[in-house]
Amino acid sequence: MICSLGAAVCFGTASVLQAVATRSVEPGSGSGVDAALLLRAARQWRYVLGLGLDAAGFVLQIVALRHVPIYVVGAALAASLAVTAVVASRLMAVRLSRAEWAAVGVVCAGLLMLGLAAGKEGTGTGSLALELGLLGVAALVLLVGAVAGGLPDGPRALVLGLGSGTGFGVVEVSVRLVDSLWDVTNPALYALLLGGAAGFLLLTSALARGSVTVATAGLVLGETVGPAVVGVVWLGDRTREGLTWLAVTGFAVAVAGSLALSRFGEPEAPPAPRAQTPPAPPPP
Repeated sequence: MICSLGAAVCFGTASVLQAVATRSVEPGSGSGVDAALLLRAARQWRYVLGLGLDAAGFVLQIVALRHVPIYVVGAALAASLAVTAVVASRLMAVRLSRAEWAAVGVVCAGLLMLGLAAGKEGTGTGSLALELGLLGVAALVLLVGAVAGGLPDGPRALVLGLGSGTGFGVVEVSVRLVDSLWDVTNPALYALLLGGAAGFLLLTSALARGSVTVATAGLVLGETVGPAVVGVVWLGDRTREGLTWLAVTGFAVAVAGSLALSRFGEPEAPPAPRAQTPPAPPPP
């Protein structure tokens, strides 16, 4: 659980840094799968620092997924929006309303309930069909991202957000199915790599244009609901005896609180200072 929360802190802080960097570069083609945009953003030091935090968060996420159910990790990662909101309020002078501070509290309450109710990770190892299915979903995410580039901004943001969240969800499930990085015959290994890359590309494009709130809401739903269902149905994730109701409530509360904070998926950069008007010349 500590690793899950640590990953949320890393990802939430990285979002603020990457947001400013992404908006400061040319949007390029506007395609949902725009690798050139990623390369341009990577020239910004804030984006590079954000990538470092993402890497640290990914390591913590892997450790967490090896010890607690997927639904706990997914809810904690969605809660990174609460971290983003708090960091943005400190570093970018973004004002949080009382309702948004309340949403941060709701997220924390949901995670507390999940921490109390969660059992150990399931013992299921999945099947070849599940591994191939994950690889197929990861490839579909890339295809959907390419098609989304031609949509209007509103639907584009939603599709890219859902696609990105689905890609990261594939990563969450694949981590449980990969026992060795050297097992090149395991389709789940390729699903992990392709899902992570696809999710990152779509997220970068979603942050560059369109509705932040819509895109981030899609991201939260994509990376929480599907993986949680797979963990319970196929991998045997369970709760502590008699506390299923508390886990379900905590999951719903944490995700709902995160959705309420979805505008912080990519906060706007602070406005540039106004140019001072030169003083009027003295009268003749």
